[in-house]
Amino acid sequence: MPGWTVTDIPPQQGRSAIVTGTGGLGYETALALARAGAEVILAGRNARKGAASVAHIKTAVPDAHIVFETLDLASLASVKAFSERMLAGRQGLDLLINNAGVMAVATRQTTLDGFELQFGTNYLGHFALTARLLPLLRNGRAPRVVALSSIAHRRGAIHFDDLQWEHAYKPWPAYAQSKLAMLMFALELQRHSDAAGWGLLSNAAHPGYARTELIPNGPGTGGLFMRLNLLFQPLVSQSAAAGALPTLFAATAPEAAGGAYYGPDWFYELKGSPKRAKIMPQARDTRAAARLWEVSERLTGVSMPA
Repeated sequence: MPGWTVTDIPPQQGRSAIVTGTGGLGYETALALARAGAEVILAGRNARKGAASVAHIKTAVPDAHIVFETLDLASLASVKAFSERMLAGRQGLDLLINNAGVMAVATRQTTLDGFELQFGTNYLGHFALTARLLPLLRNGRAPRVVALSSIAHRRGAIHFDDLQWEHAYKPWPAYAQSKLAMLMFALELQRHSDAAGWGLLSNAAHPGYARTELIPNGPGTGGLFMRLNLLFQPLVSQSAAAGALPTLFAATAPEAAGGAYYGPDWFYELKGSPKRAKIMPQARDTRAAARLWEVSERLTGVSMPA
């Protein structure tokens, strides 16, 4: 897949997609899918920002089929309401891109349901969303689910004894746990689909070091580390549009595989064209993944069929 770009996306006419997250990677992903002819639902919590993103995409792609829908992944009630609207108004869904997220929140915060904000938003919200939309996905044509993980998963561990970081909260380890959980979920979802005959292709992607709103809205730009980071950023980072390419490859490329993980091909997978990304051993732990799945069903109150 050397040099793969948006021009390599196959025609998406007749396919429907939900993309979570209205800015940065979500925006670029939705733009590329709309340009390729897909019907896109851009889902996020900020209606003003979502409407603006849809307007920008329609300006760039005048014949785009795209709408905004309200979805707050930090609220299980919002996930349920969104899913019920989708189930009531649609017959099927071809593509679900679980993209939205928060990063390295400086102090411990919680979702409306009491979950640590990063674990609850990045992972549990998407777990519940995928479970609730499973009937539509099973009615889709060659349906795919793409989970957004991160290079940070390499340093992650699932702290089953303290998933919500109620003791000694640390921003980056909490973020790494949430992104490790997303990758484990993608791999486990493919195993469940294969075993149960759901017909899904589930995979994961990460954007490398993409310049998005996550940094100023998460760890921010203060402190020596972040100042040095910003100094070298032009050398080691890439645009949000380039960062969306692994997601788009996972979502559309005929050669993209289930249970696979895609990221940039440059040093440490920081930037570049999509390629198979490195999956750390902890993400391949099937026993831990099965346990995480069971815990997630209990925490969210949403189950997928056995």
